[in-house]
Amino acid sequence: MTLAAAAQTTTWTYVDGDWHEGNVAILGPRSHAFWLASSVFDGARWFEGVSPDLDRHAARVNSSAISLGLRPTMTVEAIVGLTLDGLKKFDGKTAIYIRPMYWAEHGGYMGVPADPDSTRFCLCLYEVPMPEPGGFSLTVSPFRRPTIETMPTDAKAGCLYPNNGRAILEARMRGFDNALVLDMLGNVAETGSSNIFLVKDGHVYTPAPNGTFLSGITRSRTIGLLGDYGFRTTEKTLTPRDFRFADEIFSTGNYSKVVPVTRIEDRDLQPGPVARKARELYWEWAHAKAA
Repeated sequence: MTLAAAAQTTTWTYVDGDWHEGNVAILGPRSHAFWLASSVFDGARWFEGVSPDLDRHAARVNSSAISLGLRPTMTVEAIVGLTLDGLKKFDGKTAIYIRPMYWAEHGGYMGVPADPDSTRFCLCLYEVPMPEPGGFSLTVSPFRRPTIETMPTDAKAGCLYPNNGRAILEARMRGFDNALVLDMLGNVAETGSSNIFLVKDGHVYTPAPNGTFLSGITRSRTIGLLGDYGFRTTEKTLTPRDFRFADEIFSTGNYSKVVPVTRIEDRDLQPGPVARKARELYWEWAHAKAA
């Protein structure tokens, strides 16, 4: 009898020195990560023959592990090499999500904190098509992002994501695709699943990193590419009002890369020229780097 659940799409997972097909079972009921959330992950993408910033994503999962008190067991180079090996198992037609992970098997007294010596690693690759860049709608969430004093916001930690999930779920219940999530002071941090930008009078703005959200890899890459093209991006404190009166809004993240916002609350927006250029520049850079 197998205890593995069916995978939703074609999936390969590297764990304990070998590749396994499907959604393999790797946690038990006494695993520290299963009930006390000592897990971190990162997400990279393979699409159209390229995997942009794969090394930076591999480096970040190691940094996240350290922030959560885990002990990384893989070098950046090893994670990249395993990923390139695993990608050969797919047919090359559908985009792949690349998810390296660390978690703790054991913990100390009463299970807290995690035992760093019990850190385990897996690399999960699975087919997920790239979403069409048609845009999405936003509302302002009633839920807030935590601060570094209350949660490990400097890590891409699994324990942070239920809060993001309930923000998105609440927004969808009100007819929106996603939500602007505020920090504890009421300023915009990010969406429930990505970093966020606005354009006003030809100038690009994005929330300044303040310890409540991850300053994403795709975010920084987009800022750099726009800057090289001639669009300067200002990182500053932004309020919901700034977004409601923006000329255009777009988001960046590993899952979808660069996508416009086409509605905020009751105001419709058209995909703007800066968002289109940002996506175009990202695609050009990703393919040129692989050439």
